[in-house]
Amino acid sequence: MKINKMDLLIAIYIFCIFASEVMGAKTFPLINIGWHQFNASVAIFLLPIIFSINDIVVEVYGKTRMRQIIRVSMMIIVLIVLTATFFTLLPPSARFMATEAAYDTIFATSIRMSIASLAAFTFADFLDVHIFSRLREMIGTSKLWLRTNLSNIIAQFVDTFIFMTLAFYAFDQSFSSNASFILSIGIPYWILKCLMSVIETPFVYLGVYWLKKDK
Repeated sequence: MKINKMDLLIAIYIFCIFASEVMGAKTFPLINIGWHQFNASVAIFLLPIIFSINDIVVEVYGKTRMRQIIRVSMMIIVLIVLTATFFTLLPPSARFMATEAAYDTIFATSIRMSIASLAAFTFADFLDVHIFSRLREMIGTSKLWLRTNLSNIIAQFVDTFIFMTLAFYAFDQSFSSNASFILSIGIPYWILKCLMSVIETPFVYLGVYWLKKDK
């Protein structure tokens, strides 16, 4: 049975969003510079794929089609948050009493983190599509590498700092203290996402060629 290419691409896109939302709370040690240990969310491996798919779909089908996919993805994030909240509020049966705490730890993400993730994803994803489309209007269909990386780098910056600010801004601390902390964790994270976006540029070319082939 032949699988529709666009359906497959949307499935991968939704998978990346789902995995980022459900599993992205875990961080791992990234690099140690001097006395400071930089960490990153495991979602860093998925976010560049999301933005690359944005560019592939816009390049082949246009920004209207991609915006439709983003809206559906937003609904999925909202449903994940509501479902996880409902399921963790339900009392466990006696059989699962011992594992209830672990279940809640994994799935009961805080409302603040969920709102931060939803806001960052929504704004950055639409921004990525907008910038990529405007660049395409300005310079045509050439220089795909420039359009995809420039749009991704800007969108990744917005995604990173909207999330970091909404998730970690401490109202009992001064603005300078908050800014210092957010920049210290946000800049390395953004740079790494940009590097991964550059590495994935050849896959954007392959994805566009692959999707256009049977169009």
